[in-house]
Amino acid sequence: MTIGPAGQAEADPGDKGGARTALAGLTTRGRSFLAAGIAAAICAYVLGQPDLLRVGLLLTVLPLVCAAVVYRTRYRVAGSRRLSPARVPAGSEARVHLRMDNVSRLPTGLLMLQDRVPYVLGPRPRFVLDRVEAGGRREVSYRVRSDLRGRYPLGPLQLRLNDPFGMCELTRSFSTYDTLTVIPRVEALPSVRLGGEAKGYGDGRQRSLALAGEDDAIPRGYRYGDDLRRVHWRSTARYGELMVRREEQPQRSRCTVLLDTRGLAYRGAGPDSAFEWAVSGAASVLVHMLERGFSVRLLTDAGSSVPGEGADGFAGSGQGSADAAGLMMDTLAVIDHSDGTGLSPAYDVLRGGNEGLLVAFLGDLDEQEAAVAAKMRQRSGGAVAFLLDGDSWVREPNDLPHPMNRQEERLRMLREAGWTAVSVPRGAPLNELWRQADRERSGVVTAGGPSGREAGS
Repeated sequence: MTIGPAGQAEADPGDKGGARTALAGLTTRGRSFLAAGIAAAICAYVLGQPDLLRVGLLLTVLPLVCAAVVYRTRYRVAGSRRLSPARVPAGSEARVHLRMDNVSRLPTGLLMLQDRVPYVLGPRPRFVLDRVEAGGRREVSYRVRSDLRGRYPLGPLQLRLNDPFGMCELTRSFSTYDTLTVIPRVEALPSVRLGGEAKGYGDGRQRSLALAGEDDAIPRGYRYGDDLRRVHWRSTARYGELMVRREEQPQRSRCTVLLDTRGLAYRGAGPDSAFEWAVSGAASVLVHMLERGFSVRLLTDAGSSVPGEGADGFAGSGQGSADAAGLMMDTLAVIDHSDGTGLSPAYDVLRGGNEGLLVAFLGDLDEQEAAVAAKMRQRSGGAVAFLLDGDSWVREPNDLPHPMNRQEERLRMLREAGWTAVSVPRGAPLNELWRQADRERSGVVTAGGPSGREAGS
C-alpha cells in the first residue's frame, strides 16, 4: 500500500499477504463449497465413484480459483474525503464527500466502498461501485450527525473486492483519515449592557497608548515606515534627529468567561445534562462577546485557558476573530470534567482590579467555594454568574426536598459580593436568562467592586 498526495491514498489489493490471506477471505459460501467438495472427494474415494470425485474436485477447485483471482487482482485506485463543514454544532449534520479515482490503465470490477465512522455518528456507510473505467472517477456522499460534542476520526476508507460467484471477499484499507469536530451548540444572545465595556465607549471614550514599551511614553526616534505626519518637530529640533509622537487608540473592552468543570459540581450525563448546558452557555457568551468587539478569554476552574491565547485574550475585531472563535470552540468541543475540588486556581489567575466583565457558569458550590467565587468579584469590572443547581437537573421538581434553600443561600452570597447571580433551572434557554441578568443588574450596585460603579457601567 502506498500513500498518494495529501488527503489521498492509493490501495493495491494484491500488494501483500499470501495464500493464507486469500483463504482467510473466503466467504461462507466459499467455505461451504470447499467443505462440500472435500467431503464429496472422500466419499468418492471410499465408494469408488469417479463421477462423484469429479463433482468433489469441481466444488473444491472453484472457491480456490476465485480466491486466487481476487488476490491477484491489482486495481490501483486513489481515494479522497472532504468534510462539509469540518466543524459542526452538536445536533447538526455534516456531509462527507468521498471520491474514488481509477489511476490504472485497466477498468475495475465491482467494488464495495466502506468508510469507518464512530458509532455515535451513525451507521457505517457502504457503497457499491460499478465498473470504473481507466482514468475514471466515482463520487458518493453520506451524512453524519452527533448530539455529543467531541472530535471524531473518520476513516480509513476500505475497499472490498468480490469475485462474481461470491466465493471470496478481500478488504484493503487506505491509510488516511480526517477528523470531524462537533462543537457545542451556540445560542444567539440579545445585545444588553452587562458591564465590562470601556468607560464612555463612543464619545469621550478612554484611550490607551498604541505603542508598547516604556520608551514609547515620550516621542521616539523615526523608524522606517513611520508616517511623516507623526513627526514631532519640537523634539526633532531638540535632539537633532527625526522624532515621531506617540499615538493613542481606544481601550478595548475585556471579557473573561469562567467555566466550572469540576466533576463533583455536576450530576448526570448526556446532551441534556447540566454540564453540557454550561459548556454551551460558555460558547454562546464567547461568540457573542467576540461579535461585539470584546477581547475575550476562556478560563476554567483549574486556571487553564485556550492554547495560543494572549495575555488579554483573543481580540474581537478584525479578520482574526473567526479564527479565535474556532480555537475556543475546538477547546470546548473536547473539554471534560476536571478532578479539581475548588475554584482557587481560577481566582489566582484573575488579575486584580481591572479584569473587565466576568461571566461565570458555576455548578454546585459548597460554602467555601461560594466564598472564593464571591471574592472574584473584586478582580473584575462587572460580574455575572449563572448558577446551576444539580438537584433540579436530575430530579423532578416535586421530588426535590427543600429545593431552593441551599441554592438561594449561594445566590445571596454572590449578590452580596456584587455579582449579578441568576439561578439556572433545568432546560432554561440562555437568551432568557441573559435578559434576566440584565434586568437584575440594573437594580444592583456593586459592593466592594472597583470604583464602586454599577455592575453594568
